[in-house]
Amino acid sequence: MPDIPSMNKLLGRGENSFVYHAVVVIFLEFFAWGLLTTPMLTVLHQTFPQHTFLMNGLIHGVKGLLSFLSAPLIGALSDVWGRKSFLLLTVFFTCAPIPLMKISPWWYFAVISMSGVFAVTFSVIFAYVADITQEHERSTAYGLVSATFAASLVTSPAIGAYLSVAYGDMLVVILATAIALLDICFILVAVPESLPEKMRPASWGAPISWEQADPFASLRKVGQDSTVLLICITVFLSYLPEAGQYSSFFLYLRQVIRFTPETVAAFIAVVGILSILAQTVVLGILMRSIGNKNTILLGLGFQILQLAWYGFGSQPWMMWAAGAVAAMSSITFPAISAIVSRNADPDQQGVVQGMITGIRGLCNGLGPALYGFVFYLFHVELINNASSSAIIPGPPFLFGACSVLLSLLVALFIPEHTGPGMRPGAYKKHSNGAQSHSHSPQGSGAEGKEPLLEDSSV
Repeated sequence: MPDIPSMNKLLGRGENSFVYHAVVVIFLEFFAWGLLTTPMLTVLHQTFPQHTFLMNGLIHGVKGLLSFLSAPLIGALSDVWGRKSFLLLTVFFTCAPIPLMKISPWWYFAVISMSGVFAVTFSVIFAYVADITQEHERSTAYGLVSATFAASLVTSPAIGAYLSVAYGDMLVVILATAIALLDICFILVAVPESLPEKMRPASWGAPISWEQADPFASLRKVGQDSTVLLICITVFLSYLPEAGQYSSFFLYLRQVIRFTPETVAAFIAVVGILSILAQTVVLGILMRSIGNKNTILLGLGFQILQLAWYGFGSQPWMMWAAGAVAAMSSITFPAISAIVSRNADPDQQGVVQGMITGIRGLCNGLGPALYGFVFYLFHVELINNASSSAIIPGPPFLFGACSVLLSLLVALFIPEHTGPGMRPGAYKKHSNGAQSHSHSPQGSGAEGKEPLLEDSSV
């Protein structure tokens, strides 16, 4: 478990005092969306009664592909112009669809799809945390941020379900909109800029490396460093089924397993609480005892077990048991983010986190569409007992387990990095941040040809 002085330093008033700003921003954004869990499932089924899974996959697919295209650009811009303004943009446009749910469902789903351009809050938040923490603290801080995401989903779906039954969906939408506005106001008033002044240009007209901002250029750079390539493949193969699962699982519980809205909310709360414990207490213990790489491997192993259980499970108790395993699998992404951040230059945190978020955005596009298509292909539709006679009740989840198994095999070859000692030039570059920015137009081409992470192994 993270020691008390370390946690106090992360949440206190010292040099690394602003992690709690990132925590609040993430909590409010996803708490607002969590309130809409039950109303959104209802609106989705009413709007697309014939092919609900398929349309759900396509909507999230468009959003994810747009996120993939925009994440490297926003990450690169935040490396130059600062984090605060991009936190404001990402939160505002991500939450923009909320009030449209009751105004026009068609516009609501259309704007959700388009909001993917700015649905990259996590990449900016992780770059923000990298700015304000030291390397040995970063995995704890990332775990705290990821646990906050889980915490935002612990109570909000249950609160939303209760309010929806007692007072109607309109009140839930109004409350979610108010919380989103509160998040925006918090960023404007309370969140400080984390990027050091010397690493920012004198004006917003300063150029950036557009090669870094190009998502396809980022993918081309992946092949130039074997470690980056292995990490990105691991992220892609493991997050592809997770993205598909996240987009359709609550709908699957409601319509196929026949969970009630209250049971779905309780399921989210229990899994969320277990995820918080996994990403704070368990993650800290594992990172110190077995190392970064082995923590990733363990998380992937839990994810394989969870998805296989979802795939073959047909009874409610099986879903609850698999949910407990799913909580343990949530340690994977904070561990991956930590290993990426620890081995990237200080002035490239936004770029590398944007690259990883871009890969996740690509999965957010392909995963839901793939899950929706597999549900459609196996005739798992929203009718009573549609899948009760099937040998495999949840075919997409079994496909996901196979994908994560491949991810685990790839992750075996990721080298265990040793941190700043392997990168003596990184801090020199950081200390001369102003000069490096002033020469960025001339050096951007050469810089773009260098690996983003230093490839070193023990």
